[in-house]
Amino acid sequence: MADPLSLIRGPSRAIASSLTCVTRPVTDVIGAVPALNQMGLLGPYRPDQVVGILTALRRWGMTPAAGYAAAAVRYPDAAAVIDEAGTLSFGDVHRRTTSLATGLAEAGIQEGDNVGVLCRNHRGFVEATVALSKLGADAYFLNTSFAGPQLSEVIRTEKVTALVYDQEFVEAARSGGRRCRRFVAWVDIPSGRERPRDPTVESLIAGHGDRPPAPPATPGRQIILTSGTTGRPRGANRGVPGTLNPLVAFLDRIPLRHRDTTLVAAPLFHAWGLGNYALSLVAGATVVLQRRFDPEAVLAAIEEHQVTVLAAVPVMIQRIMALPEATRRRYDTSSLRVVGLSGSPLSDRLAHAFMDSFGDIVYSLYGSTEVGWAAIATPQDLREAPGTAGFPPRGTVVRIVDDEGQEVPGGTTGRIFVGSELLFEGYTAGEGKEMLDKLMSTGDLGHLDEVGRLFVEGREDDMIVSGGENVFPQEVEELLRAHEGVADAAVVGVPDEQFGQRLKALIVTDRGRAVSPDEVKAYVRSNLSRFKVPRDVELVDELPRSPTGKVLKRELDGSQ
Repeated sequence: MADPLSLIRGPSRAIASSLTCVTRPVTDVIGAVPALNQMGLLGPYRPDQVVGILTALRRWGMTPAAGYAAAAVRYPDAAAVIDEAGTLSFGDVHRRTTSLATGLAEAGIQEGDNVGVLCRNHRGFVEATVALSKLGADAYFLNTSFAGPQLSEVIRTEKVTALVYDQEFVEAARSGGRRCRRFVAWVDIPSGRERPRDPTVESLIAGHGDRPPAPPATPGRQIILTSGTTGRPRGANRGVPGTLNPLVAFLDRIPLRHRDTTLVAAPLFHAWGLGNYALSLVAGATVVLQRRFDPEAVLAAIEEHQVTVLAAVPVMIQRIMALPEATRRRYDTSSLRVVGLSGSPLSDRLAHAFMDSFGDIVYSLYGSTEVGWAAIATPQDLREAPGTAGFPPRGTVVRIVDDEGQEVPGGTTGRIFVGSELLFEGYTAGEGKEMLDKLMSTGDLGHLDEVGRLFVEGREDDMIVSGGENVFPQEVEELLRAHEGVADAAVVGVPDEQFGQRLKALIVTDRGRAVSPDEVKAYVRSNLSRFKVPRDVELVDELPRSPTGKVLKRELDGSQ
């Protein structure tokens, strides 16, 4: 084996050393050499490329602005973003975002401003993020399902002063962001809809040159909002990790490669979508974006662009598997090497069905906006231990504790606490999450098996107390989804005079298979304890879900 030091001599050593200006001494980078090499960060580089990359890093630090500036030096003509509007090279993105940053600055956006980004997955999201990074403004990624009142509340609480939005959200933008400067990122004019009154991103780019603005004194932040499924969305502030260890740990479990082609189907405003976009930038990957998820369109894009990595949420592959087999087989998806899933629980039935059809390429990540990733399950884990969230990656500590904070034995259910370099710095309003010995609560319950794999059993605040017995809905939901006639299921607690609460199951039946409420009850009764059998069963056409696939139980009967 080659001496690891030999891999970072010359120009590549200069690049690796530059990374440590915000991390640790070069000795820590040496341990990351295999991962850095896999991501293409170790060259080879021409001398002029070294100068250009170092200039970008010194100008903007470890930010999206530096990422695209450096990529434009190394791969100026390579495809960076592919969307419905066509293809942009890394050079295109760098030039266009410089022009956009200049235009936004002339429109009054300054370093330190809070700017909301209300965009679907397309170039406008990427370009707004990079341009704001060049200005040192903070980008707040807003959920595209926000209605006007909720958008208004977030804008007020997070002190957002400007808004970049897609035209389809014009009503919410005008009502919720009426006191903001507004800019339109994507113009889509169906019949009967007026043209935007607010300036467009394209007009700002076209009207300004590509002379870069002065570098900000403080790098702009990218703020992810929590999902808001159990309360109001809150901005979560995450700093740059102190070392390269989280990147190395991720690549140790999910084999991303230099110059991958990644289709990011998960919403970019969500931590999973944004994280995959950021990792793709580090790897010099081409990112394929689609504004709306359509299962057949995803398969078509995989074939057309020879996609190697798909970043999605579980409900998306559920919809792919719901396509007729003849439709799925119509497309050549043999280029796919990794299907990364996160954002909501992945059932073992769905994981196995997808892998049986597309190969053992599913990697499932469990984590949260606040703790980053806590566990990653490889295809082998998903086969060997159905339902597992996987092993904590290197450098991550997962501890299961009781209500008094004492660690519980393996196999015992308790509260999940996580420690790593990825813990967030706190909510923008100043609150934090519960801590225990430098470990942060995820708000979930689970257990570790005999070899250290994590199993997540549900949210602490989802627990239903029925007749003095504690029931965690996820266990019942997983069982119901394993029934051949059930496509989807949710379990909630509803008020009951005798038991305090009783269980209610909402069932989406599988295509072409009739399931009766009595059959559902009998099925649960034959597999679980009596007190876990739903007393009410309702058949519904679909369950309300967030863009990341989480069931919105607050919208279900009795779940308030």
